[in-house]
Amino acid sequence: MSDAAGELLERLRRGPMEVRGRIHGASNATLQCSIGDDITCVYKPHRGERTLWDFPTGTLTGREVASFEIDRALGFGLIPPTVWRDDGPAGPGMCQLWIDEDDDARLVDVVAPDALPDGWVPVLRATDGIGNPVVLVHARDPRLQKMAVLDAVVNNGDRKGGHVITAVDGRVWGVDHGVTLSVEPKLRTVLWGWAGEAIPDDLLDAVAGLTHRVDQGELDLERWLDPREVAVLLDRCDELITCREFPVPNEEWPAIPWPVF
Repeated sequence: MSDAAGELLERLRRGPMEVRGRIHGASNATLQCSIGDDITCVYKPHRGERTLWDFPTGTLTGREVASFEIDRALGFGLIPPTVWRDDGPAGPGMCQLWIDEDDDARLVDVVAPDALPDGWVPVLRATDGIGNPVVLVHARDPRLQKMAVLDAVVNNGDRKGGHVITAVDGRVWGVDHGVTLSVEPKLRTVLWGWAGEAIPDDLLDAVAGLTHRVDQGELDLERWLDPREVAVLLDRCDELITCREFPVPNEEWPAIPWPVF
């Protein structure tokens, strides 16, 4: 980790937070905060989580931190710096660097069937609210390919189009990882463009490196996950390494999150 990255994480962990406002439309309590004059962050207090039938109560914010640590161990750098804070304005919770989005540079979209951009792949055909045909599409971009591997590893149950962010500096980020790391197969994503295709060797090497680091106890995942969830994480990694292909939709579980944005 670079000195600058380490300093940023430390400020996210310990810098004085000031609430700017609440982000409406989020399924859990989500606040935008500032740390000093130069850092904006997303803060999700633990007590603001809504209860889900298929995840242990009170674990979603911790899963966000665990997903960041896994992404960092993979070396992908797709999840914004994310830490746990015991001293948040509304109590303990997750704190993540805010990313300013370039709305004109989205890599996931819904378009008319005759407006498919070059180099993009269709994922779902549907109709809009007034009956016009539309297509859910995403760019066939290597950064999204890497994100598809990350989602397979963490078993992401909610990769909406709005959770793929192109920053104003052109970097691509993935956000909202509370519904991850279940022991049950729950992969729901808009990034099905590589389903059944071979996973590039460099991405498989990253997955193998992650399993080694978990086996060696280099990641503190059991602070956020129970031992079975960590074991099943390793099983998913082993399956990817063995089959060497991107997952295909599970017929027993909805493949596309709703709403898609």
